[in-house]
Parts: sequence; C-alpha cells; structure tokens
Amino acid sequence: MKTGWRKNSISSVLLYATYVILSSGRNTSQEEKGSQHSSVSVQSLLKHQVEILDWETKKQLCFLDKVEPNATIREIRLMFHKLYPRWYPARQSIKLDPKGKALRDEEILQHLPVGTTATLYFKDLGPQIGWTTVFLIEYTGPLFIYFVFYFRMNFVYGLDERFTSSPHPVVNLACICHSFHYIKRLIETVFVHRFSRGTMPLRNIVKNCLYYWGFAAWLAYYINHPLYTPPSYGKKQINFAVIMFLLCEAGNFSIHVALSDLRRNGSKTCKIPYPTKNPFTWLFFFVSCPNYTYEDKVILINRDINANAVTRNIFNFLGQNRWGPGSVSLS
Repeated sequence: MKTGWRKNSISSVLLYATYVILSSGRNTSQEEKGSQHSSVSVQSLLKHQVEILDWETKKQLCFLDKVEPNATIREIRLMFHKLYPRWYPARQSIKLDPKGKALRDEEILQHLPVGTTATLYFKDLGPQIGWTTVFLIEYTGPLFIYFVFYFRMNFVYGLDERFTSSPHPVVNLACICHSFHYIKRLIETVFVHRFSRGTMPLRNIVKNCLYYWGFAAWLAYYINHPLYTPPSYGKKQINFAVIMFLLCEAGNFSIHVALSDLRRNGSKTCKIPYPTKNPFTWLFFFVSCPNYTYEDKVILINRDINANAVTRNIFNFLGQNRWGPGSVSLS
C-alpha cells in the first residue's frame, strides 16, 4: 500500500510541475506578445518631425512638427507646398540622400529608415507639364502640319497652277493613313493611356515637338511634292501596304489596351504584361513593348512602301534612339 501511495504521489508531483512549467511559458509568450504590441502601438502614436533641406546647399528649408507616422510622401509634399507655393508637388523631388533616388508618393514615413526625426532633401525639378498634355501637343501638330503640304499652299510649292493638286490617288491615300494614325493616337491619349509619371519637365516639350512636327513637315513635303512619283509596283504594292498598315494599327491599339488594363485600379506600379486571347498581343512572347514593334517597325515601314518616303526610315531610326531607358512608362 505504501509503495502504491508513493508512486501516485510522485506522479502527481510530476504532473503538477509540468503544468506549472507550461503555464509559466504560456504567460511569458503572452507577455512578450503584449510588450511587442505595446511597443508597436507606442511607436504608431509617436508624432514625427521632418526636416527638409536643400539638396545642394544643405540649408534648412522647413521643419515640419507633429507629422503623423503613417503620412505618405505625397502628404509631405503638400505640407511643403503650403510653405512654398511656387514649388507645387509635381515640381518637388524628395530624397533620403542628396544623391539618392527620389521617394515615391505612396511611400509611408514610418516605413522609411529614419527615426522620429527624419531629414529629407528637396530638389527643384523646374516647371512641369502633364504627360497627357504633352501627347496631345505632340500629336496635334503633325495632323495639321501635313494638311499644309497636302493642300499645296502657295508659299510651299509656288504659284504654278500645275502644282495645286496631285494626279496620283496614292497621295490621297497617304494623307488618309497619316491622319488616321494621329487621330487614333489622340483618342488613345484621352481614353486609353495611363502614365507611370504624372509630368515631365516643361523644357523638353520643345525637343519633343521639334521631333514630331519637324519630321511630319519633312515627310509631307516630299509625299505631296508636285514631282512625286507613285510606287514602282503600282496597285499591288499599294494594296499590300494598306492591308499591313491596318493590321499594324489594330495591333498597336490592342497592345495599348492590354497595357492600360494593367493599371485599372490607378496603380503606378510597373507590371509585366502577358499575352491575352487577342492574337495581336502574342508578340509579348518575343518582345516587351510590341506597341513600338507595330508602330516603329511596321506601320512606318509600310507607309514607306505606300508612298516611297525614305524620310520615314530616318524618323523611325531617331525615334528608337530618342525613347531609350528611363523614359516614361506608357500604358
């Protein structure tokens, strides 16, 4: 009896000790979680102080007190704009390091590698212009400039009556194709495109317009010239070029729609596009930007076939070098 009682007592003691150990461990983990939660809560309640310096002179421009820790860089831009109205948000570049990358609008202050007192650097990007406005200006110019040469104004080719109209129907067809392309681009700019960046420096608009407007004038001058000769292979060459032109315009539009669908929710994050059921999007299997494949590589070349305009090849070549890495993401 004594032996059985001792065994039961020992087992009871062991069970009780096990219970105490488990309970203490559970309480410790709960205390740790509670302390972590309380530290996070305290951190989220602390107000931040933001000091903004000039990126070149390191001179203090402003000191923002009692900034919410969940404030975004966009909100900080707006606070800065209230103090300096001439530097509107699109004109500001806010950085953690004077030589570093600009912070994105959606980045949150408490997620940045700074303490409760953050030092940011400001750079003036100069006057800005919205990308939608840029595209509208770029594409409207070639549309109307072409008609100056198509209608053969007296100050272009002279006053000779023989130069007032062209006997070649292909010249009319070239005008239709040119107008159709730029009208389509204007419509896409308003209803389809979404841009990764809201603005570009205003000074660049001169360079962009010189490129589009200048080559439109050069191209139109030769196509509508009184001494212009039609394609060597006649209607077969023209019909083939028109079919390819329409197919490539459809492909170009399809790619723009596919890229636009990547940002339906208004996100500016760059995503990888993939082919859809639309056959025109299957070029995504081979290249990353098929919209330029359709436009630069094929549409412009087929206009050459249609109108024998070597100018387009130069326009195409310079366009490829103009839109290099770092340009705006179009979708």
